[in-house]
Amino acid sequence: MAYHQIDIDFPRLDASVLDQWRQIPAAVASDCMNRTQVMTSKIKPIFSGARLCGQARTVATMVGDCGPICNLIGSARLGEIIVVDAGGAEDIAVWGGVMAEEAVQRGIGGAVIDGAIRDVADMRRLNFPMFCRSVVPRGPHHGFGGTVDATIAVAGAPVSPGDIVLGDDDGVVIVPLASADDILKAAQAHLLKEAKWIEDIRGGVSISEMFSLPQAQTIDPS
Repeated sequence: MAYHQIDIDFPRLDASVLDQWRQIPAAVASDCMNRTQVMTSKIKPIFSGARLCGQARTVATMVGDCGPICNLIGSARLGEIIVVDAGGAEDIAVWGGVMAEEAVQRGIGGAVIDGAIRDVADMRRLNFPMFCRSVVPRGPHHGFGGTVDATIAVAGAPVSPGDIVLGDDDGVVIVPLASADDILKAAQAHLLKEAKWIEDIRGGVSISEMFSLPQAQTIDPS
């Protein structure tokens, strides 16, 4: 079965804008979107310190099929992040070491797989930022079918081509491209606010005082 390629284009963000996004933790971005756009906690990096920051290219693939993913690896642009809905299947990998080699060769910025991968040691050696649901030795087949560059749902978060993908040790957050400018400004302001909170805490202010939290009601046990 042939896979489908959606003929879609989206604005490419300037490198200077992406440099600003690299300073934004995934958690802060989600805070500025009312705690939304977060992938489930099952999606984690394969090594500590892995970071994702780039615009999404999307794949929805049949369970156990890496064919559409391989095709996208061959056409994705420098720095883009491949985001894959692999049906959440944890016992058959749809990405492996050979695919990671080509992704690194082409300058792809990383990948997110709602499913399984294998050859994880190779990806760590390559320092390729991979976030996934599971790791398993069983490899994929080719040619079952899928769709490239459609809007997809990945581990509870909607993703469209061009959206900003942020990943770190906490997990993955998706920033819709349409609201990216506003979210970036809000996130930068939030970081300044957090810096002031930390300064105040180091000066002796308690979190309870800082946020005017309700005080405990004392109960006399007698």
